Amino acid sequence: MTSLLFSWASRRGWLKQGAALSLAATGSLRAFAQAQPQATLVLGDQAGGLRSLFEASRALEGAPFAYRWANFQGAAPLFEAQRGAAVDTAMAGDLPVLAAAVGKTPLKIVATRVGKADSLGIVVQHDSPLRSVADLRGKTVIVSSARGSISQYQLYGALEEAGVKRDEVTVKFVLPTDAAAAFASRQIDAWAIFDPYYTIAVQQGGRILRDGRGINTALGFITASEHSLADPARRAAIVQFLDRLGRAGDWALANPEAYAQAYSQLTRLPIEASRIITARASVAGRPVSEADIAALQVVADRSARDGILPVRVDVRAITDTQLWKRAA
Repeated sequence: MTSLLFSWASRRGWLKQGAALSLAATGSLRAFAQAQPQATLVLGDQAGGLRSLFEASRALEGAPFAYRWANFQGAAPLFEAQRGAAVDTAMAGDLPVLAAAVGKTPLKIVATRVGKADSLGIVVQHDSPLRSVADLRGKTVIVSSARGSISQYQLYGALEEAGVKRDEVTVKFVLPTDAAAAFASRQIDAWAIFDPYYTIAVQQGGRILRDGRGINTALGFITASEHSLADPARRAAIVQFLDRLGRAGDWALANPEAYAQAYSQLTRLPIEASRIITARASVAGRPVSEADIAALQVVADRSARDGILPVRVDVRAITDTQLWKRAA
């Protein structure tokens, strides 16, 4: 694939970037060497992040199942697809998984992905008078992508840290590509957002007000639909997929430049942005540990306390720790 450059300073440029992130990572059905694949999986992805990892590492080559990628710009539409049985697996950050569970998405957490907490944050215009989170009092903050996103958790954590009451800030929810265009045209003063949109905003000239370090867990999760897990062939294919997820993460950690180049080619983002995004992405894949369950339960409890989620989620009840046993 050829890298596509675009105007970073224009609304058109942002829309092209959004289109690239939303469309470039959508692939056709692929069958592997086996004449009779055990199953066909629909793999849910966000902004091409997971597909780029697998294409760069070639970790799915020779897998005994067929698959296709289903790409979404954020967790909310991805989990809508999983709720409707349109995808077998999904990948998302901690809070969106909990929000999906509250929304009755029939899922189980089956793997953990580990990234860096500075892969999201709150950005403002480069010349904004807002110099700290405390300055958000009386202001409107756009959160992407929807209620129950990692960005909402990041914003609420930053407000609490700064001693700002949540009712002192107006929060609006806008999907990433729409918010990106609005930010580029200076219609947004403050935006709580995650990678890759976060890095693009900063490279466009946005200024970081507060990143996720010390607030967010930096954990992501792979979920599998319960209907898929109930089917023996698909269940076996999901285990095989997770084995290859672990291999892909190992490869990416050992080959960061090759991973960044592949990500750049797939998403059509400049290599400079791609290096930053892939260096802090949730790459390493491992079975869900007791520590992961405990960390996610903290997020669930705080989110219920803060009204982000309407009810408390029992994390252990939505986790399958027996499916995948790869050594952590």
